[in-house]
Amino acid sequence: MPSHEATSGQTRLPDRPGGDDPGRGRRLGVDVGTVRIGVATCDPDGILATPVETVRREKSGRHLRRLRQLVSEYEAVEVIVGLPRTLADRAGSSALDAIDIADRLAERIAPVPVRLADERLTTVTAQRSLREAGITARSQRAVVDQAAAVAILQGWLDQRRTVLTESAGAVTPEEQHG
Repeated sequence: MPSHEATSGQTRLPDRPGGDDPGRGRRLGVDVGTVRIGVATCDPDGILATPVETVRREKSGRHLRRLRQLVSEYEAVEVIVGLPRTLADRAGSSALDAIDIADRLAERIAPVPVRLADERLTTVTAQRSLREAGITARSQRAVVDQAAAVAILQGWLDQRRTVLTESAGAVTPEEQHG
């Protein structure tokens, strides 16, 4: 029988915003890296993602405690973890790592849902945006993970808005506040 890790990585696909949406409230976006974890949040209406901080990964698991604190501090109704997929739509070791972090975080913050979102090329996009903003490669290291988390969360928010708009009788955040 294959290990749970291999099975979950091969069959677990990114989530999509939908019927189990928790409604209005802040969300956290998380970009899992091997050394650092970027974190972003959004306004309660789920319109604009903004960077929060970069959390250093530690063997002790302190990064999970910090993520749990951020969920509480921002009163997050949902956490979106980037799921790296290859361009051929396969899960590699980075995807298995992101799934592991997502699962371990979900255990610590229940009942707040933890979702996986396709994050292909978000770090590349974040690096390009930072470079275009005139931020040097050396300076980028400190913020690229946050920028990638912003890209992950903003992508989720945009998809969510589309789904809510297309749903019969749904009201978008913009319509709620006219």
